Amino acid sequence: MNDPRKALFARLTIPISLMTRVLVCSILATMAVTNSHAAPCFDSPQKAYDYLLSQEAAKTQAREQYIVNINRANEGELVSLDGIGSSKAQAIILYREMFGGFTTVDELSKVKGIGEKTVEKNRRRLSVQD
Repeated sequence: MNDPRKALFARLTIPISLMTRVLVCSILATMAVTNSHAAPCFDSPQKAYDYLLSQEAAKTQAREQYIVNINRANEGELVSLDGIGSSKAQAIILYREMFGGFTTVDELSKVKGIGEKTVEKNRRRLSVQD
């Protein structure tokens, strides 16, 4: 006797197989697009290490070139400065809110916990105007 379920399954096998191939291809294409910024493969640990060092140097250089306007900077931007942690960043923001904006970069040393050395270390990255 012919089982109608077997006949139905036989008819669906080819389309499901084709559908699976299409699905797998689209997933692979999506992965290729989303992983376009993935780190390359290396043939030696030394090349991988050198690549990581160069990436870190590039990030550090970009961070060091970013100018921070101390009259508008949020906590995250202030924390990017040398010697400024979360509590000092909050102190800068509080000082700014209490006394108004800074007119010079040197005024930053009036904030409790921030001295002349910290201002000097960051001088080339500090701004008081846009």
